[in-house]
Amino acid sequence: MAVQDVVTREYTINLHKRLHGVHFHKRAPKAVKEIKKFATLHFRTSDVRLDPKLNVELWKRGVQGVPHRLRVRISRKRNDEEDAKEKLFAYVEAVNVPTTKGLQTVVVDDE
Repeated sequence: MAVQDVVTREYTINLHKRLHGVHFHKRAPKAVKEIKKFATLHFRTSDVRLDPKLNVELWKRGVQGVPHRLRVRISRKRNDEEDAKEKLFAYVEAVNVPTTKGLQTVVVDDE
């Protein structure tokens, strides 16, 4: 496995446009699915795991009050389980920022 396979990036996900027209009591579960879909698209792995703190951040204002934009850090890591289907998985965690305005995608250096 190459070093490039393991990478960490920070994204701002616009949940507002992904949840437009969704019934109020399906918004937070749909947001979880949309974040997983986003990570699958950008990191090309179907094994996506969400940090429990990200789940708390999504559900903080209830099932209807999902934030419009969310800053997340997605890391592609090696899967050490011997019965794993894929060698890599994506781990998504929330990033605490004062505002999401004007933030670009950033590659994070893990040392």
